[in-house]
Amino acid sequence: MKRVLVTGADGFIGSHLVEKLLNENCNVRAFVFYNSFNSWGWIDSLPQYRMDKIEIFAGDIRDPNGVRKAVEGIDTIFHLAALIGIPFSYHSPDSYVDTNIKGTLNILQAAKDYKTERVLITSTSEVYGTAKYVPIDENHPLQGQSPYSATKIGADRLSESFYRSFNLPVTIVRPFNTFGPRQSARAVIPTIITQLLSGVEEIKLGSLNTSRDFVYVKDTVEGFFKIAKSDRTQGEEINIANQKEINIIDLAQIIIDIINPRAHVITDSVRKRPVLSEVERLVGSNTKLKLLTDWEQNYSLKEGLVETIEWFKNNSSKYKPNIYNV
Repeated sequence: MKRVLVTGADGFIGSHLVEKLLNENCNVRAFVFYNSFNSWGWIDSLPQYRMDKIEIFAGDIRDPNGVRKAVEGIDTIFHLAALIGIPFSYHSPDSYVDTNIKGTLNILQAAKDYKTERVLITSTSEVYGTAKYVPIDENHPLQGQSPYSATKIGADRLSESFYRSFNLPVTIVRPFNTFGPRQSARAVIPTIITQLLSGVEEIKLGSLNTSRDFVYVKDTVEGFFKIAKSDRTQGEEINIANQKEINIIDLAQIIIDIINPRAHVITDSVRKRPVLSEVERLVGSNTKLKLLTDWEQNYSLKEGLVETIEWFKNNSSKYKPNIYNV
């Protein structure tokens, strides 16, 4: 019955985390991005019996006054609100600094003032840059290869400073490439699925030989929950990883074989990152996560893909497969 705040609750991982916390009988306050349409993002897609149990807080993570109000009376914060699109960060870096760094500072300041019991700050595997060794553990050097990853590095280090300077009970949670229902088409798996479901047989992708470590969203949110429950995770940086990698071209072929074996992949140069910005290889170590919690992976890549494809079949109207989503 903890009082829990989830920022970015209207987003992909955030909405799944809200569902998980409701299943665990938490009192959930969902911080969603204010807009004049009163849209609550993916929270709007939840069944009414779920929504009836959620306290909605509409605001802007960049606004310290609103953040303070949202944090008041909260025991545990899961801070997921962020700008995450890498291509968009190339031409709008200022907005990433304001949202990812200053937004995180707002959370940390409010949590310090209200003496919040636990604060989980969401990082990203992108902070590691191209792997210097694998699997990537939490001691791997950090390298900002995009404005997005640079702002997440900044937010991580700021969070660490609040733990060391003010004894704020912070944990930095670092998911690798999460996928599943509700993910935006700026990510590679929804990009492949939505193009295939639209009927085209030429699937446009960017770099094909890069590799990633994919984790199904239900396993990711289970990781968040297990980390929050453990007393051993305060002050730590913890990966949530599958500890297996797959090349993008091989991933695409698995999805093609499930949906339309006649399709094939072509390279679209517009979708490629600048050469020095491309992260060539990401595969994470989950040793620390398993050491400090009892987390176990429940979904294989194939099992997660099957569930994800089925969801997209029923929700394809929400996506625009004919454009490049940044």
